[in-house]
Amino acid sequence: MSQQPRRRLPENYMVIWVDENMDMTNKDCHNTLAQLRGVVNQVIPYTTAEECVQQLNENPEEISFVISSGALGQHMVP
Repeated sequence: MSQQPRRRLPENYMVIWVDENMDMTNKDCHNTLAQLRGVVNQVIPYTTAEECVQQLNENPEEISFVISSGALGQHMVP
């Protein structure tokens, strides 16, 4: 079965990846960011919920997707 080419999302989409344990020196972390950027132009990594919320508040016109981990996600979305 052949794979269809990935479609890029329009420019006004943003992915925010927030993870308290994100290690930007980790190869897997870089690989994940590269894969996300292959689909979406704007991928922003953060390590705190506060940074993420600030980004969302500063860019209300952009459609944003938030990827979060475990307890941090529960803190952001009660």
